[in-house]
Amino acid sequence: MEKEFSLLWEVSALEFVFVTVILAGGAAYLTGRALARTWQSATTLFIYMLLLTAATRFIHFALFSGTLLSLYYYVIDLIVITAIAFLGMRVTRAGQMATQYSFEYQRSGSIGWSKKN
Repeated sequence: MEKEFSLLWEVSALEFVFVTVILAGGAAYLTGRALARTWQSATTLFIYMLLLTAATRFIHFALFSGTLLSLYYYVIDLIVITAIAFLGMRVTRAGQMATQYSFEYQRSGSIGWSKKN
């Protein structure tokens, strides 16, 4: 069976969406929320995402015969997972700033906050 390679996914788009976006993305979003709730830094989140991406590559390899040690696909997965993680962190942080510092900040949109006038 010959593999068809693409720029974003290795085996199929469905596998990429299921493993990287849904499974790892869900874990990344929850990790971003957890680190925001404990007021951790974005650097810590990025280090965790490096580890989560390695686990994601292993799932691609073990379940769908993907390449385990592919730097290109590791970076693609890292970009997607990290973006989702930072979204989770930013949404939670916006809520924190508007709630805990309501005397100075108000929420502006789902991922932002601004100073009150």
